[in-house]
Amino acid sequence: MSLQVSAIMLGVKDLARAKKFYAGLGCEIDKDTRHFVSFSLGEGSPQLALYEWEAAAGDAGVPAEGSGFRGASFHFNPDSREVVDEMMRNAVAAGGSVVKEAAPAQWGGYFGYFSDPDGHLWKVTTYAS
Repeated sequence: MSLQVSAIMLGVKDLARAKKFYAGLGCEIDKDTRHFVSFSLGEGSPQLALYEWEAAAGDAGVPAEGSGFRGASFHFNPDSREVVDEMMRNAVAAGGSVVKEAAPAQWGGYFGYFSDPDGHLWKVTTYAS
């Protein structure tokens, strides 16, 4: 048996705000209910699911409190620096925040970090020179 990820779920404080943010990044809505939204991220990719924070915690049986770095980040790897910069601009325009400005990396790539309105970290990096 091999692990095949079908969805990545994020707990969000404000479902409408999060839905607007991810739609602003160009994600296509697949399902949209009162407490849950899922987005198609492309053929063969897992879905991105947004679930109300309290409900997501309750579903897992854990406390809803939590802040700061959660031990995970999501990564997007486009083919050019221009697309990295575009994604960073789109994230801000959609309501996110730049965490680390995109810049050349010592290993030869180019990357930056943004967060969605709930503080989930996204790294946008390219290995192209």
